[in-house]
Amino acid sequence: MKKTTAICATLLAGLMSTAALAETIKPAVVYDFGGRNDRSFNEAAFNGAQEFKERTGINYRDFEIQNPSQREQALRNFARRGMDPIITIGFAQAAALEKVAKEFPDTRFAIVDSVVDLPNVRSIVFREEQGSYLVGMLAAMASETDTISFVGGMDIPLIRKFSCGYKQGAKAVNPDIEIIENMTGTTGAAWTDPVKGGELARSQFARDSDVVFHAAGATGMGVLQAAADEGKLGIGVDSNQNHLHPGQILTSMVKAVDVAVDATLTDAQEGNWSTGVQVMGLAENGVSWALDDNNADLINDEMKAAVEAAKQDIVSGKVEVHDFMVDNTCPF
Repeated sequence: MKKTTAICATLLAGLMSTAALAETIKPAVVYDFGGRNDRSFNEAAFNGAQEFKERTGINYRDFEIQNPSQREQALRNFARRGMDPIITIGFAQAAALEKVAKEFPDTRFAIVDSVVDLPNVRSIVFREEQGSYLVGMLAAMASETDTISFVGGMDIPLIRKFSCGYKQGAKAVNPDIEIIENMTGTTGAAWTDPVKGGELARSQFARDSDVVFHAAGATGMGVLQAAADEGKLGIGVDSNQNHLHPGQILTSMVKAVDVAVDATLTDAQEGNWSTGVQVMGLAENGVSWALDDNNADLINDEMKAAVEAAKQDIVSGKVEVHDFMVDNTCPF
């Protein structure tokens, strides 16, 4: 009886300890323009936070900014309320995070898609050029006109990184392929303009593009819709967007933002928090291309074999994908 009581007491203590640990975690997420329902980058972060909540029962707070000044306000308000860790989504949050993280040195912060070099910040970046290389290969193999295209959101080095990798992958398949490129704008509004995205895509189709890859957040919804309307092929980004127009989306270049957010919250909960820079590429399953029932008929065995071989060559170092962020040039 005493032994049973002792075992029960130990189990109860363990459960209470776990509960106490959980109660100390008060996560928050700050999305950038486009918000949690952009079906792309921000939504991937939302999905990661939801996965953590469903698995652990720990709730989180989140905020969708509507103007640039709210970035700093949201971070500071969450920190003042004792939220910890606070994850901010998008490169544009870096300046606000750097300022607020210095004000709250005991609060843990994380940022996705940028680097903030502070002792209480985890920075998570991806090798988007590697995933873009693979979908560029698929685009070139799927094209019947030998002309493909790209629609970016805000014209910044990060989006040029997607574009350059896409071009390199396409030219690895067909050195003579033509690649048309357009950026949507130079302000945050470039992420939330599906009408403009559709217009740009249609102008590219008029120039013989029959496959278009977007890296444009919610603006990309217009790109994919235009491709579906005109019988062309779209390529999604960040989240798996194949289901949006089954049979009309060749694939999606997926960034594991959901995995990164979930892992960050889990590390905080389990006492495994670390700061510094985390880089997620093909080797870390941080980027990939999407294959499912929605696009299975568009990807033949030759295409699968080619991209899987290229993936292994990139991981091994045999193929080096150019990173636009290194020198802000694209030789392709």
